[in-house]
Amino acid sequence: MKTWMKVAIAVVAVLIVGLWYWFRPDRLFSNVRVDEAMPAAQGAAAAALPLESGTFYTILHPTSGTATIYQMADGTHMLRFTNFDTSNGPDVHVYMVAADDAKDAPTVERAGFVDLGVIKGNVGSQNYVLPSDLDLTKYRAVSIWCKRFSVNFGAAALKPA
Repeated sequence: MKTWMKVAIAVVAVLIVGLWYWFRPDRLFSNVRVDEAMPAAQGAAAAALPLESGTFYTILHPTSGTATIYQMADGTHMLRFTNFDTSNGPDVHVYMVAADDAKDAPTVERAGFVDLGVIKGNVGSQNYVLPSDLDLTKYRAVSIWCKRFSVNFGAAALKPA
């Protein structure tokens, strides 16, 4: 076999592995289930108080469930997803968006957001601690955002509970 053919085969093989890693098509067919319990404050009689809530809806990938912001007994705020379900994907994050809704990618990018980190799972109930300085009057929506491709999987507009 000629040298150029060996090099071409090696380049194609590296390209295929690189594209697989970039797109991660295997994640479209697998779920990561997370079932976190609602945290209980130690020694506190007061329960968490729901402040705002919204229902997830589909934008680019099927997304459903409820997003609720709770004020915990110690004064901190927590975002909780219940009955959550979305597509799995590479580099999917949870964003709090500084808009009344996160209906599309340009809205999220224009309005600004706070990244709460990589999504814990694409199915189930999960909790995210909100930064203490997050202005809940400004950040009114939740986005399930794929950073790698800058796409909005789904969103929930938050309304007073």
